[in-house]
Amino acid sequence: MDYAIEVNGLTKKFDKFTAVNNISFSIERGKIFGFLGPNGSGKSTTIRMLCGVLTPTSGTAKVAGYDIETDTEMVRQNIGYMSQRFGLYEDLTVEENLDFYGGVYSVPKEIRDQRKKELIAMANLEGKEKSLAGTLSGGWKQRLALGCALIHKPNILVLDEPTGGVDPVSRRTFWEIIHILSKQGITVLVTTHYMDEAESCDVVGFIFNSNLMDIAPPKEIIKKYGARNLEDVFISMVETVTNKKVISSYNEMKFIHQDE
Repeated sequence: MDYAIEVNGLTKKFDKFTAVNNISFSIERGKIFGFLGPNGSGKSTTIRMLCGVLTPTSGTAKVAGYDIETDTEMVRQNIGYMSQRFGLYEDLTVEENLDFYGGVYSVPKEIRDQRKKELIAMANLEGKEKSLAGTLSGGWKQRLALGCALIHKPNILVLDEPTGGVDPVSRRTFWEIIHILSKQGITVLVTTHYMDEAESCDVVGFIFNSNLMDIAPPKEIIKKYGARNLEDVFISMVETVTNKKVISSYNEMKFIHQDE
């Protein structure tokens, strides 16, 4: 099996707090892996380790065949990273943002210029090349940020909640692009809180309280838990671990009923 990302026993501790606890998984090349979990569950810490930003406390991982601790620079050269905040320089134009990221990744100017044209077309930003990034709508910023993450032609795309705060049309357009990139052989690791997005992934992994709870194709996980959809699976896992209902009963909120 040809894996783009291989994680074995990866752990990250901050003093006595364990942010990621002994997780293991592998992502095949060209697949879309949805990494799911509540805020604070360990998703972003895992991503920061895989991107070579954080050093693991223990365990190992390879990204594009490179060790995240000993080959950090090669790891960074082989991934494109995009966060919910998009990472754009809002006082730079569309073109200047693409030029900046192309320079960061040492993309030769003649190659960069050609890729800029293609990425601007992908983002539907023709005619806005000289517009400041800060003046763009959320959907356009999102696609420009994706273009910046792709300008060095990475083998792996890491997307940390990339569709938060954008409209439904922009979300759908964005995911159509992601599936096209996957068919072209780019591996995608994406975190999302939208379960409809997660169900379109090839494989999903659930992390909660720093532990990887389960990993499988969406349809298999839904069938395994006897659920209607991934949202029900997500909630079921949280309730099982915490031994609490996610939704508190209206009747338990006594102050609401005080005057009744």
